[in-house]
Amino acid sequence: MTTRSKKKTADGAAVNGRARGGGDGAARDLALDRIQDLVLWIAVRMVHHANSERPNPDGIKVGGHQASCASAVTILTSLVFDLLGPRDRLAVKPHASPIFHAIQYLLGNLDQRYLTTLRDFKGLQAYPSRTKDPDYVDFSLGSVGLGAIAPNFASLAEQYVHGRFADAPEPTHRFVSTLGDAELDEGTVWEAVIEPALATSPRVLWVVDVNRQSLDRVIPGIRVQVWREMLAANGWRVIDAKYGSLLEEAFARPNGELLREAIDSMPNETYQRLVREPVDVLREWLPRYSRHSQDLARLIGEWDDEHLPRVFQNLGGHDFTTLRQAYAEADAADRPSIIFAYTFKGWRLPTVGDPQNHSVLLSNDQLEDFRKQLAITDTWPKPEAGSPEANLCAEIGERSRVGKKAASVPELHVPDALGHAYPRSMSTQQAFGVMLVGLAREWPEVAERMVTVSPDVASSTNLGGWINRVGVWNEEEGAETPEDTTQRALNWREHEGGRHIQLGISESNLFMLLGQLGLSHELFDELLLPIGTLYDPFIARALEALMYGTYVDSRFMVVGTPSGISLSREGGAHQSIVTPPIGIGVPGMAYYEPCFAQELEWIVLEGLRLMARRESSVYLRLSTKRIDQSLLALPEDPAALERLRRQVIDGAHMLSPAGPSDDTVNLFTAGVMAEEAIKAQALLAEEGVAANVINVTSPDRLFQRYRHASMRLAEGADAGRFLGDVLPPEAARAPAVTVIDGHPQTLAWLGGALGTRCLPLGVSLYGQSGSQAALYSEYRIDAENIAAACLGALEVG
Repeated sequence: MTTRSKKKTADGAAVNGRARGGGDGAARDLALDRIQDLVLWIAVRMVHHANSERPNPDGIKVGGHQASCASAVTILTSLVFDLLGPRDRLAVKPHASPIFHAIQYLLGNLDQRYLTTLRDFKGLQAYPSRTKDPDYVDFSLGSVGLGAIAPNFASLAEQYVHGRFADAPEPTHRFVSTLGDAELDEGTVWEAVIEPALATSPRVLWVVDVNRQSLDRVIPGIRVQVWREMLAANGWRVIDAKYGSLLEEAFARPNGELLREAIDSMPNETYQRLVREPVDVLREWLPRYSRHSQDLARLIGEWDDEHLPRVFQNLGGHDFTTLRQAYAEADAADRPSIIFAYTFKGWRLPTVGDPQNHSVLLSNDQLEDFRKQLAITDTWPKPEAGSPEANLCAEIGERSRVGKKAASVPELHVPDALGHAYPRSMSTQQAFGVMLVGLAREWPEVAERMVTVSPDVASSTNLGGWINRVGVWNEEEGAETPEDTTQRALNWREHEGGRHIQLGISESNLFMLLGQLGLSHELFDELLLPIGTLYDPFIARALEALMYGTYVDSRFMVVGTPSGISLSREGGAHQSIVTPPIGIGVPGMAYYEPCFAQELEWIVLEGLRLMARRESSVYLRLSTKRIDQSLLALPEDPAALERLRRQVIDGAHMLSPAGPSDDTVNLFTAGVMAEEAIKAQALLAEEGVAANVINVTSPDRLFQRYRHASMRLAEGADAGRFLGDVLPPEAARAPAVTVIDGHPQTLAWLGGALGTRCLPLGVSLYGQSGSQAALYSEYRIDAENIAAACLGALEVG
């Protein structure tokens, strides 16, 4: 650790020092051994109760991972009781969830009644959840490869907070992840490893539970060596906790190197198998992996049948002394560290080492034998009062509660409008960049909380003006270079006070960082309003990371731009289709797709307000297509203007009302399609058909309004009147046509909601290169096809 990261916390505890109390040396390890016994028993017992004792009326498998818990028990016990301080943050590997809760129970952070609620409603979640578990969880887990890297991005978020705010506390947290070795197969892990912005944090520590098993197989040994080389090549400090102290002592004996060579050369499959075999089989097979089999046979012959298996199975991930040494080595590093801690899946259980033990549960008889083996007398035991282990649990428990209180949300006034005048022809992507600069200039108290992030597409998503004004964040000043007299649109100034973070080309990393920046108030006592920009089609590439951010109740803004086949010349690979339904479907995120700059202004400000109040994240789907801004008529009356602003925020407004006619159709448009819809309205008027053009600024908010109205049907409400403030009553049941530069299902529900015939237009096939006019015609979202659909809706109706 660097000198900066060793600063003491306000309570005086050395955050980065080893936990004190309960004695030291052999006495301390005895206490830890007993605590570990209790933790393992409680975890195994929790899974057993959930599957075999608790009523299960629906008969659906409950599940749980006793073997995975057993492999991680020493690592987690050692981390909590030997390393972590009150300001450290820990991500627990998902399948070790019962181990985490068992430790929290012993620390006094979890009531006993929850131990019988694993995977039950309102109980302990299947995987640690910071929003749904009753005990304090630093990082939600679940999908492997995401929770494990969240601490890395939390570390970067804290570095940013420390650099930006003069009164921010010194960054003293460790950010620790425990991973299963099979989790290193996930690509998101390696995207984080190679991210340049994460390359220098000495406070990041990964502890890999190397049990050499995935769900279905034993992992080949060569994989670990490949991982070591990849991590080292990216600047990580790689530390092995392969052998325990008993094995190290054995290696130091005469001919002990033969034992090391035999174990190292043995395939993982053989090693796992020998762990389960009788000791005579071990004595027979172990010498086969030595060049000097007789010498090795004589060495292991010095140990009796009880001691030999103990030595052979003494891996570093189950040895407190070995782990303690590995932590000390990591603390001394000036870069991210990873410890490969070798363990047994199912350690001390009858299923140990079985390649199919991932979801195997102990029988009643096996559980009883296990209880006797551990000398457990109570169902949910705690250390005996006054014992060293009880004192250690009390001390660590008290310290763990420091800094875990929920922070209050500070007040931040965000204006309703900026009062900008926009050029006659402008795209929403252009307008977004203009608004950021305006906020920086006119509302510094808001802008100082804003931080933009981009995966190497800052200029092409119109962040150039903002970056020129606020600079790029870097803990160290940029390198001194000769003066560049060339006039440039983007001035790349790096300094500690910058408010833009540039990442490598990884959308997954973008969303993981946004998620942690959006939790900065809870984690680091400083409110941030993070805004991430990326090409809209690539949201799908990192959808799981986006959902991870909303799942943990983070608050951030995502700007996807450009979007749709309106990005005509780029071709199908860069033309987003499914992002609008994603915007509607992701919980905790409000999706907007405005057409006009004024709409976007109101929406951006509302989005910042939602984020500041911790109410919702926001997704803006923007475009590079220039739109005639005069098509949006702004009322001069302040009350009417405020009513329009409110309608834009709520999801829809009347853009162009229908003229007098016997035949009326409602034309719902979203995003850049408004211009085509207005043209279609004129074509219909020539045919004597009147069309109301309703601009849907948020299909998501509009759907939520309808859903809320539908849930009130029992109270006599008319769900079809959810648009009562937009559509006049006489037009509410008119046939409808919907159009969006995206998947048509985004707005197709409006027909059913209004109780009328509806023809949904949109793009449901991959796009291609071409002019906008050619593509709009090909995919039937041009004015002529929109008008034809309206006529068809009237005829069918």
